[in-house]
Amino acid sequence: MSADSGIEFVPRPFEGLPGEADLVAMREIIPAATATARTTKEYGAKDVTIVTSLPESWPALHRADGVILLALQTHAGSGDISRDLAATLLQAIDTEPGTPIITQTLPGPGPRLQDVLDLAVPFEVTVHDNFEFWLDPTAERSTELDRSLQEAADAIIDTVKLESVPHAYWCRMGAREYLRWSFAEDEDAILDAIARLHAKRESSLGGGKFIGAFRSCGISIPVWELPRGSEAEELEAPAAEFLPRFQAAIADKSDLDSNERRARAGIVARQKTLR
Repeated sequence: MSADSGIEFVPRPFEGLPGEADLVAMREIIPAATATARTTKEYGAKDVTIVTSLPESWPALHRADGVILLALQTHAGSGDISRDLAATLLQAIDTEPGTPIITQTLPGPGPRLQDVLDLAVPFEVTVHDNFEFWLDPTAERSTELDRSLQEAADAIIDTVKLESVPHAYWCRMGAREYLRWSFAEDEDAILDAIARLHAKRESSLGGGKFIGAFRSCGISIPVWELPRGSEAEELEAPAAEFLPRFQAAIADKSDLDSNERRARAGIVARQKTLR
């Protein structure tokens, strides 16, 4: 529990939200993306654009054209990221258009995103190669602004969301390509499933090698290092073929055998916790 806020620590803060796996991916591994959301009638039925980040690390922005942007890549401090984001979102809704939320205050107990957002609205992610979504399209542009946007875009890691499977993201970092696949299933079940496949030498994907997993917000993001020069479109068919095998391994609730336990121990040792 945070001594200041009185809010219990929530290890899986986005559980129950549509697109939980994508929310975590946007918070942790995607440089530039937007997603659709809407508040409930109780909170005004406002359309909200959830984004990876905003200029100067603003937590939120009520744009001049009325669009409300809520950033995921911010520092949460209450122990419940969902509560922090909900408090910021409600603050942004109450501000005048054209106003950013500059700092994220430490909220007390109150509604979470699960309470504020309409859970029936699809959470549809769009990955971008720039940060044009920060701006009101009708706003006046300047050379300085365009230069700043270009500098920010130049720092983006090339990232593509696969279409054949959910929550999977190809990226290019330097001379290497990777697939990072976010799963909302129970974290232990994901690790067991990878261990089952790894022990049978069936954990490869698209010619790539499983190299470990990130863990964040209570879920796992397995990572594959791909053959050099691999493009995102080349992974669509292999990922679609891999998913049913992986889902079957997730559904297998039998005890791991000795080889699988050794494989799991190696996976856990290589797992990296984000934030």
